[in-house]
Amino acid sequence: MSAAPILSVRGLTTELRTEQGRFNAVDSVSFDLFPGEVLGIVGESGCGKSMTALSILGLVPRPPGRIVAGEVLFEGRDLVRLPERELQRVRGAKIAMIFQEPMTSLNPVFTIGDQLAETLRHHERLGRRAARARAVELLARVGIPAPAERLDSYPHELSGGMRQRVMIAIALACNPKVLLADEPTTALDVTIQAQILDLLERLQAELGMAVVIITHDLGIVAEFAHRVLVMYAGRVIEEGPVAAIFDTPAHPYTRGLLASLPDLEGESERLVPIPGNVPVLAELPPGCRFAPRCGLALPACRAADPPLHRLGPRAVACVRASLAEAAKERVA
Repeated sequence: MSAAPILSVRGLTTELRTEQGRFNAVDSVSFDLFPGEVLGIVGESGCGKSMTALSILGLVPRPPGRIVAGEVLFEGRDLVRLPERELQRVRGAKIAMIFQEPMTSLNPVFTIGDQLAETLRHHERLGRRAARARAVELLARVGIPAPAERLDSYPHELSGGMRQRVMIAIALACNPKVLLADEPTTALDVTIQAQILDLLERLQAELGMAVVIITHDLGIVAEFAHRVLVMYAGRVIEEGPVAAIFDTPAHPYTRGLLASLPDLEGESERLVPIPGNVPVLAELPPGCRFAPRCGLALPACRAADPPLHRLGPRAVACVRASLAEAAKERVA
């Protein structure tokens, strides 16, 4: 991987205004994405994963949302401060996104060919005939049989797996440098999930894209990603190489996520759930946001929300992890 990141997110904060009040759905999120890297973002529903991706591309609906702080650096420019016209030239062409549900992301009144051609004609300035020929190539590339015939199909005429392949084809139409994949296998059966992941892995290797894959499925991250960000209640609470996070998770929340997975090789049949519920963002507890659900919480955990603390190749926002690292340093 290159030493220089292709995408740098610094202190990104997205505020939502609702009837319950104002709160930060994305709270001071920072990370780097390197060329050719696959970064996984995991966490329970409502932790801010999808909102982070939407914020990067300036797609947060206004109202109720707006970016109130931070920067998203790409090719020497801060996307947060780009005029909308300039940002439109980045979306789809250089940074593409696969959305969660293809049936709601694809326009039901236009054919697959029309929707593919629209992207190509807008960004690549292709004529109608050239755009259609390119659309056939893209559908073939993502494994859709009889691609020329499928161009005239409407989204409802395709299966869920085929619709997701169409979304991937649209996202890759302009050979983007960065791909944001938001729950790309949601609502698909296990066999189709595996096919979609294999397809993404192959295309990522062929095109050399940097990929951010957002998911609640830790198995996908273990198989596909190089590094992982764990989010909770709008914040990054642990970050590091996949192997390190899975082998020796430092944050109690990360350990809870891993403990809730079925052990296919072990003898235990009972899963260990994380107690309690994700806090309502408009009513966050004092101190560490995970403290009310954490069996290891200390009084210090409720006094202040711990910042990310660097521990070698990883970072963790946990009082206990910081104390343990300090103790190691004293012994050394």
